[in-house]
Amino acid sequence: MPLVQVEVLENVFTPEQKKQIIANITNVMVAIEGEPFRSVTWVKLNEVKEGLWGIGGHPLTLQDIARMKQGGA
Repeated sequence: MPLVQVEVLENVFTPEQKKQIIANITNVMVAIEGEPFRSVTWVKLNEVKEGLWGIGGHPLTLQDIARMKQGGA
């Protein structure tokens, strides 16, 4: 059945936040598909090492994420 893959930078989200991401994405899919699909809805978090993911030609780092959290670009 559905498999939703989410790419995130390694060491950005806590284990509790990762659980929340999985639960919330599952809930969204179930809202669309119907409750009988909950048990067969897969959510996979793929963690990417910093510097191996680029945005606009710039490798994304944990320092970039910290700036974003503070409201910077």
